[in-house]
Order: sequence, then C-alpha cells, then structure tokens
Amino acid sequence: MNGSVLVRGVRVVDLDGSSSAWRELCDVSISGGVIAAVGPDLASVPGVQEIDGDGRWAIPGLWDAHVHAGQWVRTARMVDLAGAPDPENVLERLARPLAELSERHPTRTLFGFGFRSAGWPRRATVAELDAVTGSRPVVLISGDAHSGWLNSAALAMLGKPARTDAVSESEWFVLMPRLDGLPGAAPDPADFATAVHGLSAKGVTGLVDFEFADSFVDWPPRLAAGAGPVRVRTAVYPHQLDRVIAAGLRTGDPLPGAGGLATMGPLKVITDGSLGTRTAWTHQPYSDGPATPEHPCGQANYSVAELTDLIRRATAAGLEVALHAIGDRANAAVLDAFAAGGGRGSVEHVQLITPEDAERMAALGLRASVQPAHLLDDRDLTDQVWGAERAGRSFPLRTLADAGVRLALGSDAPVAELDPWLAMACAVHRSGDERPSWHPEQALTPREALAASVDGRRLRPGEPGDLVLLDADPLAPASPREAAYTLRQMQVLVTICAGTATHVSGSRFCPRLVTP
Repeated sequence: MNGSVLVRGVRVVDLDGSSSAWRELCDVSISGGVIAAVGPDLASVPGVQEIDGDGRWAIPGLWDAHVHAGQWVRTARMVDLAGAPDPENVLERLARPLAELSERHPTRTLFGFGFRSAGWPRRATVAELDAVTGSRPVVLISGDAHSGWLNSAALAMLGKPARTDAVSESEWFVLMPRLDGLPGAAPDPADFATAVHGLSAKGVTGLVDFEFADSFVDWPPRLAAGAGPVRVRTAVYPHQLDRVIAAGLRTGDPLPGAGGLATMGPLKVITDGSLGTRTAWTHQPYSDGPATPEHPCGQANYSVAELTDLIRRATAAGLEVALHAIGDRANAAVLDAFAAGGGRGSVEHVQLITPEDAERMAALGLRASVQPAHLLDDRDLTDQVWGAERAGRSFPLRTLADAGVRLALGSDAPVAELDPWLAMACAVHRSGDERPSWHPEQALTPREALAASVDGRRLRPGEPGDLVLLDADPLAPASPREAAYTLRQMQVLVTICAGTATHVSGSRFCPRLVTP
C-alpha cells in the first residue's frame, strides 16, 4: 500500500505563518509512503515516478474528521427530502420513486434522506406514511440523522412494535445498524470504491468513520476490494466496546488486513440530540417554546456519571474518546465527564458553548471536531429556536480558536456534503447564499481553516506521504467572501495518498517513470 514518488517544483503552502516556511519552489520526496525529504533540486531515484508540479501549490492530504461512511454511501440511492416544509411535502416527493420501484424492484426498501422536522407545524405520523407506501418497507432519515420516519412494513421487518410517530435519538441509534438487513438496503464493496474514488478528486486522503455498524471490521475488506488507498480511523460505540477491548485494539493500532491504511479510532458516545430534532440539550428552554413536550431544554442521553465511567473504561483500554455534544448544557456535561474521567480525545460538534466552557476545553487538551457547513442548514432555525444571544455563540469557531482549542473540520456526511473545501469556505465566510456572513465574529481565517483540515499534518520529513497539488493559492489575500469563493472553487490537480497518486487531473500532471 505504501508507494514512492518525487514531486518537483511546488510551492509548499505555509499553514503556520512560519518564517521558516519554504518561500521558493521545492521538491517533495515520498519513499515507502512517508515523506523522506523536502528541498530544492532533490536527486532523482531510478524506478521512482516523478511529477512536475509546475509551480503549483502543495498542501498535506485533506481529512474529514467526522463521517458516517455507510450512510454516506447509501444516500446516493436515497430520495432527496431536503427543504421539505411539512410532512405533506415529503409524501408528495415519494410518489414518483415509489412508482419507479414498483416497476423495477418490487421488494426493495425505499430510503429517503434530508428532512428536518424541527420547523414543521406538526409531527409526522406512521399512518400517513403507510397510506402512500403500502406494504413496501420505507425508511426516511432526518437530515441530522437523529431520527427516522418508518412505515409499518419497515418497523415490522425490524422487529419493532407498531407506533404512531418517528423514532428518534437513543431508540433510533440502536435501530440504525440494522437497516442494512432490509431488502436491497446494504451497499456493496463496489459502492464504496466508487465513492472513495470521488473523494480523491477533492484532495481527501483520510477520514474518521463514526458509522454505527462495525466499521472497525468492515473497512479492511473494503480496502482490499479497491476502496482506496485512503486512510480511515474507525470509531466504536458503547455497545461494541467490550468486543474492541477483548480484541486488544487501542486507538492508533492498525486494523488487521488493511495494509496500514485503517486504524482503530475512538470510543464515540452521543450525549445529547440535535437542533434539527429539537433534542439538543441547552441550559435554558428553547426560545420558541419547549424543545419537545417532554424535554423543554432538549435531552441528555447519558448522565455525567455514566459518561465518566465510559471514559475511564475506554482510557484504561488505550482508547481515545469522542463525545457528541450540540447544546451548551451538553458541552458543559461532557467537559465535567472528561475532567472526572481523565480521558483524551475530542468533543464532536460543539455547536453551542459558553466562553467559559471553551476555556475549559482548551485546559483539558481536547480537540473540537466541528462541521461548519451545518450552519447553512441551521442558520435560520437557530435564530428561530435559540434566539439572538445563543445564535451569537453557535458554531463558535473563533471563540474556540481564541481559547486555544485545536480545531478539526469535518462534514458529518451525509448530514452535509463530504467536501473539505465547502467546510473551509463556510468557516471563513459563514453564508451559503447572497446574505451577509452570519455572525462573522465567529469566522476563521483561510489559514486556520486549512490547518484544521489536514489532521495536524505538515509537508516535512517523517510525516505520512499524503500530498495534494492545487491550481491556485488557497491563502491568497482576499476578503472573507472572496476567500470562501476561492476555496469553494478550488481545483485539485493531483492527490497522493501513502505515496500513490489517487487522482490526476488530465494528462499534464501524470507521473513519469525515471529509468536508470
């Protein structure tokens, strides 16, 4: 899996604002999947391919720090439900796909993805979904992946009793890994190979997979079947923790059969809900009324004591911990648990936090794994349900950066598009339309956003041999809006993962073999 290549004549992008950064064209030599040398006029090596960088800009391989890979691959076959204003609109969108499936695939499950029910005037019901879907199993997944609207046929196949409304939060997370058992639901290895190949065209060389199924078991055969090379860090959930501990897998350990590309990641725990399902746990009630009739401030899925116990178990077994926290009360609780449990790792999302807790996160040495593109969907909803003061503390990238918290950008795909350039653009200019930036005081600079997208890596000897060649300077001086446009339109010319070229744009940059 580890290759060798010499990339000549590139401009190494300075991610640290360092005076020691390369100012002139230089070469990058990768040997055995590791960067061996960086400097001008490096010697050719017989049998090693060379790429003429033509003076273009080089950065480390890009990472997405938060992906649900199985769901992301599956969404290519799902009905798009994004932007549906009410349950009736969702049902209207199902009519044509249902008719097409009836002709071609009489028994296949119909999946939909992307609805956000927090702003709907009423709750969706199973009965109205049954009325239009009949005996075909139908599973509709919310855009934040925190709830599922299933018809009675799907519920019965999954062994669930009859119910009146959607399944959400803890009950839904238990159900999600079982969806692949429905007729025609499971993606095959070829689906993953196609999807990963598309990622290389965006410069992606690594991702952290938080899929609910056994990703630590599933990725080695996927890679063997051609889904790569790409680096994958696989998470484990509490229901799988005993198996991982029994197998002796620690965070950073290579997974057997993956050629060094897939490694064990952290224990993942979802501690509260989401804004889109009105279950994110906040200090104060939601501004437009109770979050839900049962939980006016959203809901916690675990107590601090339970989280502390999980952190201690994982830490003793050599695992980092990634705790999901959306609301400000949830973020306070996970920091209490980390402080008591003594673990290392990250807080996932950090969508709403107090400045004091941002300081606490920095003091605990925790990363903030954030998804800037979520604000495109949540901007208006945040103003509606949390109000102006909390909106100013939402997606608090500047607050976290200024407190000294290390940021890691991701997508939460399929919740947002798996595109690091989109995430960076949203971090720099917090708007996806012609409106002004939403709370621009919380924006990052292009350098900060790019540095938060490479898994802490740099183009220097000893680092992994992952390199991306760009057609334009990602840090060219510009206004935030202009910089975001440049990032969003960035053309990736070459992607190299573990010393192997996984993407080459056209023939101009194709590697050539140096012969003795």
